[in-house]
Amino acid sequence: MTLFSEATGRPVISTESARTVGVIAGFIIGTTSKRIIALRLSKTTVDGDTLRWDDLTAFGPDAVTVPSEAIIVSAREPASELSVEEAEVVGKRLLTDAGAELGIVDDVEFDPATGALQHLITAADRVAGDRLIGCGKYAVIVHAV
Repeated sequence: MTLFSEATGRPVISTESARTVGVIAGFIIGTTSKRIIALRLSKTTVDGDTLRWDDLTAFGPDAVTVPSEAIIVSAREPASELSVEEAEVVGKRLLTDAGAELGIVDDVEFDPATGALQHLITAADRVAGDRLIGCGKYAVIVHAV
């Protein structure tokens, strides 16, 4: 398992050119699928800033590999389903659907092979990723146990 905090800053390498095409700056979560659907990138070599998870070749311990830099897209386009900042969870309040506050999401643990969320981590607890219901500008909502 890997933490968002460990993966942030990891280089993204094109297998076509063997060059760094960007650096991981953040993660976009699919609340329905309960997995990472895209990576936000910085320091890209193209105009885009987003890499869809399904376009990755591999998410390795030292680098993420992609077939080419051409698959990096812009999430800021109006028609893009990736344009919602609500899908970023770190730093937001974690609430249950019963209205109980569990803390602030400090980190997220995920499976680097699939992008599946394993745990949302607060200072006091680890909440199973499969409890995720939704994410808004204000908070992340999970099922109460």
